[in-house]
Amino acid sequence: MKQETIDKIRKFTEDRDWDQFHSPANLAKSIVIEAAELLECFQWSDEGYDLQHVKEELADVMVYSQNLLDKLGLDADEIINMKMTMNEAKYPVDKAKGKSDKYDQL
Repeated sequence: MKQETIDKIRKFTEDRDWDQFHSPANLAKSIVIEAAELLECFQWSDEGYDLQHVKEELADVMVYSQNLLDKLGLDADEIINMKMTMNEAKYPVDKAKGKSDKYDQL
C-alpha cells in the first residue's frame, strides 16, 4: 500500500478519535466481519457479483488490517515476506505446482 494511502487511513482514524476503540481484538473482529461481508458478495453466484460492492468490502478489510498493523507496530511488507518464505518451504514448486492439496498432503 502506498504511504499516502496509509497516512489517509491514519488521519481518518485520528480525526475521529477512534483509536480508543481499536484494540487488537476489536480490529481482528472487524476484519472478520468485513471479510464475511466480502464473501456475501459472492453468496449466490461466483460470477454475478457487483464489482463496486466487492471493492468497498475489500477496502474495509484492508483498512482494518492497516489499523491492526499500526496497533501492533507491524510492517506489512515484513510480515508478508516472512509468511511467503514459510509458504515457499511448505509448498515447493516441484510438489505443489498445479495442485490444490494442503502442504501435508503433497
